[in-house]
Amino acid sequence: MNLLLLLALVTSPTTQGTVILAVANMYSAPSADTDVVSQAIYGTNIDLLEEQEGWAEVRTPDDYKGWMQLTSLRRLSPGDPPYAASGQVAHVESLSANVYREPDVTKHAPVLTVPFETRLEVANESSAGEERWLEVRLAGGGSAWVQRGDVSFDSKPLTIKQTIALAKRFLGITYLWGGTSSVGFDCSGFTQMLVRQRGIIMPRDADLQAAWRGVVSVKRKKLKPGDLLYFGSSPEHITHTGMFIGHGRFIHDTTYEHPGVQISRLKDPYWSKLLVACRRLK
Repeated sequence: MNLLLLLALVTSPTTQGTVILAVANMYSAPSADTDVVSQAIYGTNIDLLEEQEGWAEVRTPDDYKGWMQLTSLRRLSPGDPPYAASGQVAHVESLSANVYREPDVTKHAPVLTVPFETRLEVANESSAGEERWLEVRLAGGGSAWVQRGDVSFDSKPLTIKQTIALAKRFLGITYLWGGTSSVGFDCSGFTQMLVRQRGIIMPRDADLQAAWRGVVSVKRKKLKPGDLLYFGSSPEHITHTGMFIGHGRFIHDTTYEHPGVQISRLKDPYWSKLLVACRRLK
């Protein structure tokens, strides 16, 4: 290969994009017939690594890779700023928030419904004197309105106590393989979200979380609220995770008995025999 061409490929900036669906699936291959490996929510800024026939291999901010349909995102042109990366940003605090074309809930159906954690770029903080509404820029272009009661401008990391209280808000949310949002989580997506609320970005999958250098091993009898639990057939084969909340209980998203976020007891024989690792964030 020509040396100049090789140098250009190595030094050329990665193409970036922004997710424009409420929740966009990431697949293991460029086909909707393959398994969902993860998701990215509205407004997430992603790297586009490779493209083929309406698909792009993308990398999310947690360094996770998967294939996403190009219709799920807006490609950023060189020089375009990433969405909601500067200026005033509203964070969706409700489990979901409706976004409307005008500041009224009755005239039209929502433009879209976005999940918890969605970041929305504020178009006009004063919003023409509207006390109940906030005008936001859409990731795909244009603007819309969200009710102020659904969002917050306070994005401080949560304490362990606050994180556990947050986790309980999701009780009953369904289990969804590959899920990373309040529309539906899988076990590691739920744990990752809780840790992210503490201001820490950890790996996506349970086995990678347990082996991550950002945690230390802790003995079961030394568990404290906020510690992370990992389950499987062996320490080398971890398939499930949850967060310890004290008094012998943990909260997790599971398909066991009934699918969804629930609180279980570690002394339950089913979980006790599967617990293979306990971790504490450094």
